[in-house]
Amino acid sequence: MEAGLGHWLILTAFFCALELVQICVALTYPACATQVLFALCSLLRHFPYAQQQFLKLGGLQVLRSLVQEKNAKVLAVRVVTLLYDLVTEKMFAEEEAELTQGSSPEKLQQYRQVHLLPGLREQGWCEITAHLLALPEHDAREKVLQTLGALLATCRDHYRQDLQLSRTLSSLQAEYQALASLELQEGEDDGYFRELLASINSLLKELR
Repeated sequence: MEAGLGHWLILTAFFCALELVQICVALTYPACATQVLFALCSLLRHFPYAQQQFLKLGGLQVLRSLVQEKNAKVLAVRVVTLLYDLVTEKMFAEEEAELTQGSSPEKLQQYRQVHLLPGLREQGWCEITAHLLALPEHDAREKVLQTLGALLATCRDHYRQDLQLSRTLSSLQAEYQALASLELQEGEDDGYFRELLASINSLLKELR
């Protein structure tokens, strides 16, 4: 009975949150959407059952509507960060289960029922995430690059065919080569821009 009530409360919370996000978007009220997105993140992380329900209720479509809104760059980066966290969380949970015997079989089974990567591919997130790499802020680019890497196995073919992504990566490679050189001249052997350049080079290598 308690488990059933808990599941009902989760479904109700997600339904209300997703409806509220859409209202915030319709009213072009980004502060509202940011707060709701924060609440969604808290509900989803480390809770595979909640992630299952989120996908079933059309959560990816709602997030897509957020990132496609004009003047929603901050929201877009937060959405991409959430997706990266969910993808890597599932991956690490499954890897840990293979290496140890201490994982909960029930929780592992729940993670295996979270079909996030196929949903992202079907909902067009390969293209959406790739195009967010054109954002001008270094921090935003860093988060997008992380997510591109996490989605690589699922989106590789799409990335290879995306001419805009190829041009953006080449442009960023040149930009960060120059910035990394300046870091080296200033004595920073492991600078921030050098790390970004390494991420770009790694992604380009994977897409050859």
